[in-house]
Amino acid sequence: MSARTAALLAWTLGGVAVAFTAIAIGLTAAAGTIGLGWGDLIVVMVLVFCTVGILIARRHPHNPIGWIFLASAVVNGLGAVASSYAEYGQVEAGSAGSLAEAAAGYATVSWIPVVLVPAAYLPLLFPDGRLPSHRWRLVAWCAALGITGSFVTAGTKPGALEDFPGLTNPFAIDSVVRTVGEGVSALVVLGVLIASPLALILRFRRAGYVQRQQIKWLVWAGALAAATIAIGTAGYELLTPAVANAAIMLSILGLPVATGIGILRHRLYDVDVVINRTIVYGALTVTLATGYLGSVLILQLLLRPVTHGSGPAVAVSTLAVAALFRPVRSRIQAVVDRRFFRRRYDAARTLAAFGVRLRHELDLQALATDLRNVVHDTMQPTHVSLWLRTDDRNDSRTTGQ
Repeated sequence: MSARTAALLAWTLGGVAVAFTAIAIGLTAAAGTIGLGWGDLIVVMVLVFCTVGILIARRHPHNPIGWIFLASAVVNGLGAVASSYAEYGQVEAGSAGSLAEAAAGYATVSWIPVVLVPAAYLPLLFPDGRLPSHRWRLVAWCAALGITGSFVTAGTKPGALEDFPGLTNPFAIDSVVRTVGEGVSALVVLGVLIASPLALILRFRRAGYVQRQQIKWLVWAGALAAATIAIGTAGYELLTPAVANAAIMLSILGLPVATGIGILRHRLYDVDVVINRTIVYGALTVTLATGYLGSVLILQLLLRPVTHGSGPAVAVSTLAVAALFRPVRSRIQAVVDRRFFRRRYDAARTLAAFGVRLRHELDLQALATDLRNVVHDTMQPTHVSLWLRTDDRNDSRTTGQ
């Protein structure tokens, strides 16, 4: 495929996905159910997947990851159209017709390819679009069969539709074969979702420096999404479902963004800084939140007989947390650097020690030797040359190591 053909096809698929999303918004508005919520997140997802997919497909047309993102955006947009049309049909007719019921049936299971295809194939193909080895072809085929089986069996499940409880599934098939196929497909998909990250781990172990930086972006986004999903799911009782769903969806959107950065190599080498800041401020948030809640509870117990309220306890706890922000952040930063970024931590200590010795060193030759040793320890170059300029502009010396 030529670059021009790839660009035209990518823009066409992106335009189709955006058109589907616009139609879905129009149908939702016609049904009178438009508002801020899940539909707005779908719009954002379609736009993000389209943008990243077009960028990758244009720059690397032979990399299937860009086309996977574009296909996911199209399927997601089509699912939004189906869901909006089902709602519109129910509002207009009072009870959905056959076409609206079919749309509702598809909308209920449209998430399966949108979520499972990137989740299964992204770790297998990232970053160059090729499998780690020929032995992983079996996993790729199992992913295709498992996702297809899950889509078909979920789409033919008897009973009321999950997203439209008032409608019965028009594609229902009540048979033992369907039930067995549903279980087998679920097991296959589960096995693929376990095996795919192993492929990424294997690729990381064999990769060079550049490819390791690419993989770090995807691992960071995946870890952030997994943590957000776990916290959001556990916090459904404390947070509203809308907030939890929004947080989960936004964290998932980090996957295509990180993939685009990794493949296009845009700001590729900033990943260590991003990971460092994520760990530091994540730990800082948890530490301060825990300390704040604990201090509020303790101060309420101590001050309740005097104040008869929780206002002073909250005020004192807030001031205490504000005062602890900088020292706690510095302490966590030092621990993270020492534990996860040891080379940078050792380099910083070496430079700090050299700065102290520099104040008291008067011998130029000893200083040159010390400087070469510091550069070798921190930067680890293959060769170090030091050019020294004397008072005579025509006289200079070069020492090497």
